[in-house]
Amino acid sequence: MKRTKVITFADDLLIAVRAENVREAANFANIEINKITNWAKENKFAFNEQKSKVMLTARKKRREITEVNIYLNSKPLQQVKS
Repeated sequence: MKRTKVITFADDLLIAVRAENVREAANFANIEINKITNWAKENKFAFNEQKSKVMLTARKKRREITEVNIYLNSKPLQQVKS
């Protein structure tokens, strides 16, 4: 089972991560973002962390942490609900 899917359109990029819990999702997301930012640096491309957002979605209501710490360029991304 793939845990990460990347979708691009024009100058937009979406990284969707599937995991068993929020902590695991945050870990997977940070790993994938690091891979993508390393590729970007090698190709003289940059992502703007101020325009980037994080949104947590789930199929089931769970009683666990709903805030995630995802970083881009070593800066935390803003979490949104929509």
